[in-house]
Amino acid sequence: MIERYTRPVMGRLWSDENRFRKWLEIEVAACEAWASLGVIPADAARRIRERASFSLERVRELERQVEHEVIAFVTAVAETVGEDGRYLHYGLTSSDVMDTALSCLMVEALDVILGGVDALGAAVREKALRYKDTVIMGRTHGVHAEPTTFGLKLALWWAELGRQRERLIEARRQIAVGKLSGAVGNFAHLDPRVEEYVCRQLGLEPAPISSQVLSRDRHAHYLCTLANLAASIEKFALEIRGLARSEVREVEEPFRPGQKGSSAMPHKRNPILSERMCGLARLVRSYSVAALENVALWHERDISHSSVERVVIPDATTAVDYMLHTFTRVVEGLRVYPERMAANVYAGGGLAFSERVLLALVERGMSREEAYGVVQELALRALDTGASFRELVEADPRVTGVLEAPRLAACFDLGPFLARVDYIFDRLGLRDGRVGAATSVGGASPALGRGTWPMAGEDG
Repeated sequence: MIERYTRPVMGRLWSDENRFRKWLEIEVAACEAWASLGVIPADAARRIRERASFSLERVRELERQVEHEVIAFVTAVAETVGEDGRYLHYGLTSSDVMDTALSCLMVEALDVILGGVDALGAAVREKALRYKDTVIMGRTHGVHAEPTTFGLKLALWWAELGRQRERLIEARRQIAVGKLSGAVGNFAHLDPRVEEYVCRQLGLEPAPISSQVLSRDRHAHYLCTLANLAASIEKFALEIRGLARSEVREVEEPFRPGQKGSSAMPHKRNPILSERMCGLARLVRSYSVAALENVALWHERDISHSSVERVVIPDATTAVDYMLHTFTRVVEGLRVYPERMAANVYAGGGLAFSERVLLALVERGMSREEAYGVVQELALRALDTGASFRELVEADPRVTGVLEAPRLAACFDLGPFLARVDYIFDRLGLRDGRVGAATSVGGASPALGRGTWPMAGEDG
């Protein structure tokens, strides 16, 4: 991923230096496991633990010569331990090291991303509670529908982020596996206890079965889960973009002092961060397609997946991490204009209350078909002429002959649109923040259901 969209934590995690450190950890742990089984001398394993190291420059120098990254790495490490270097990589194949290390890195990356989800969830929750009763026009097909609240929009986001968190935890569980089972996965030159020891040291579970590689459905699920999360962020960002349009202007992204919106038009304050979220989501989705293409490999393995994964896994995790932290900044600094929201609710002279008039007429005995026809005629006239819908309704004898003035006035009351907002928040567990217990990310899946996912700052 380019530096522009890479936070330092992900840049360090996916660096070659860090990747080779994982490889070294696996090689050393495998020697210790062999020593515990009496296959190699215990003193040799101890010296390997004390002395083994590598130089990135030396690995690259050797790789240019042998054109094999793992051989270059093992040779470079062996040079640092002397005669004991012959025990390095004993019984292992390259994928034993590469796949197990990749699983470690993918787990660590997902833990960073889970922290980002929690931070975004906390920001969304705060705004949802603040604007719980702030009336806004609900829109379907991009067209005014009926009033709702801005808090309910945000509560919907919060619930969706909770589901995404559950999916991330499952993806973490599925990828938190290693394999040290040899060239075709049948332990011909390895004792399964070596695999168990190394995986335990790394905090992984041994894969119950593997070929020369871990099956790539695990990696595909991981990337598809990231794509799903990116799609949710895109959805939220698209909502902000829609509400920030000049003719709507119900919200705006944060705009810092000194910031410029356009090189030509000084008046511009554009939703550039939300647009960036939508663009990066497209990129992350494309990575999930590449990961799905990697599932089918020839026989016990080929290498067609390797070049793809060197790009898509670091890039997808880095992009999603960036998206989470950038969009959290958008939510935290979001400019909200309740007066503009209220004005849009009453645009058209109360057209948003047409269903209330329809139902009131039906309750007073008019057939639904007749009532719909009357209300639609008046509503379309208001739309086409710019007249006030409420004034047209109050002047039409077909309506006033059925509805007395107080009942008709009640049709234009916002109360029913707010009546069950608290009920929805309570059903989510949003006002309490969290209902029920949740376990840590590294343990079993958290309890699912109402408001169960932990917010940032809480010990999940």
